[in-house]
Amino acid sequence: MKTAVIGSGNMGGAIARGLVRGAVISAADLICTARTEATLEKMKQFDSEISVTTDNARAAAQADILILAVKPWLAEEVISGIRHVLRPGAQTIVSIVAGVTFSQMQGWLGSEDFTLFRVIPNTAVEIGKSVTFISSCNASPDQVQMLEDMFSAMGLVVSVDEEMMQPATALASCGIAYAMKYIQSAAEGGESLGFSKSQALSIVEATVDGAVALLQARAADPEDEIRKVTTPGGMTEKGLRAMAEKGFSEAVVSGLQASLK
Repeated sequence: MKTAVIGSGNMGGAIARGLVRGAVISAADLICTARTEATLEKMKQFDSEISVTTDNARAAAQADILILAVKPWLAEEVISGIRHVLRPGAQTIVSIVAGVTFSQMQGWLGSEDFTLFRVIPNTAVEIGKSVTFISSCNASPDQVQMLEDMFSAMGLVVSVDEEMMQPATALASCGIAYAMKYIQSAAEGGESLGFSKSQALSIVEATVDGAVALLQARAADPEDEIRKVTTPGGMTEKGLRAMAEKGFSEAVVSGLQASLK
C-alpha cells in the first residue's frame, strides 16, 4: 500500500526509515513531505527510491495510509490544507501528533467517516526498538491488526483507549529521555570514580542493556533481581540506600506525573 508521511522531520523521518528498514513497506511505496528541501534530501540519501515533495496535498492524494507527523500547533493548518484531496472510507489516517484528539481531527477533516488512529512511538522506532501505543476510531479489527503489525516490526506495540495516550506519552515517549538521563548521570558518576568519559558511558550503556535483557529473559520482577545482588552491608546496599535518601524513586515518579500537567 502507498504510504505518505506528512512531516518527515525527527519523528516522521524516524518512522519512515523504520518502516523501510523493517521491510514493512518498500521505499518505492513511500512518499515523504517536509517544509524544506534539506530535510527531503536526507530522506533521499537514506534511500533514493523514496518519493519526496514539499506538496502535502500531492502526497496525501496518492496515499492509502497517511501518517501525520507534524508539530501539534501545525496540525489544524496541515489537515485543512489536504482535506480537499482526502477520501473518507478509502484512506487510513494515522496521527503521530501528541495531544490532538480524534474529535479534533474529525472537526478539522469535516467528516466522521475516516478511519483514524493515534500512534505514539518513541525515537527508537528508527532502529526497531520503539514502544508504540495505538488507539483507534472507526477502525475494523482487520485495520487495527494491520496497524499493529506495521508498528510491531519496529518494536513493542501496546493498544490502549484514547484516554491513555497522554500517560503513555509520559511513560515511553518522554520516558526514553528519562532513561537516557539516568545513563548520562551514571556515566558522570563513573567519571568521578576514575573512568574516562567514553569508558564510563560504554560501561553504563552495557550495564543497562544487560539489566533489561536479564529481566526479559527471566520474565522477572525488578525487585527480585535487585534483591539477588544486594548483600546486607555490601556495596550495592550502600549505593541503593544513598539513592533512596536522595529521593531517587520519588523523583522518577514525580517526573512522570509532571509530564502530564
